Amino acid sequence: MFHNLLLIHTDSFLGAFLPSLPIDSLFSTQGIMVMLLVAYGGAMWMFLSSAPKVYTVMVSDMQIAQQFYEGMLNLPAADVPLHYYYNYEQGMGAGGLDPMYMSVNPVSTGVNPADGLWYQLKKNTQIHIISGASDGYKDRQRHVCFDRACLETLLLKIQSRRLKYKIRRDRPLNFLVKDFEQRTIEIAEVDG
Repeated sequence: MFHNLLLIHTDSFLGAFLPSLPIDSLFSTQGIMVMLLVAYGGAMWMFLSSAPKVYTVMVSDMQIAQQFYEGMLNLPAADVPLHYYYNYEQGMGAGGLDPMYMSVNPVSTGVNPADGLWYQLKKNTQIHIISGASDGYKDRQRHVCFDRACLETLLLKIQSRRLKYKIRRDRPLNFLVKDFEQRTIEIAEVDG
């Protein structure tokens, strides 16, 4: 009796959401497959919507960049996001990158350039520092990025820390910053 009452209650409950589907078709092989696909799609949506936004900055010297982002900007280290374990950046070719920003001879440092450096820029935003940029004019350290929003956030961090900076150009954004050792770091938006 209780079992029949439960089936009637289940039928009426599911019938409220799926009025045109009989309960038998819902638990058929096709129905189960559809439910699994919907669950998988929901899980993927949750995973991708919770993944942090990642900006990539290419620098000319990884050690100096590490001193700048950790020491001067006081950015906390971040874990590598899960979606980057699956070669996400392999699709980010540098075909549109101006050769003037690319280093001919990347310098080997103590930081593994393949891994780069990861920092938390904002609550759900990270910055990924990789090597490969050329030195700028008068051997300036150069940091280049395709994302203007990233550079605007970095500029706000620099301003909030009251560091010496000079905006050279607004479009594309290009500014200079002095580090603790009075080296000039050029931070530039790559106009792509």
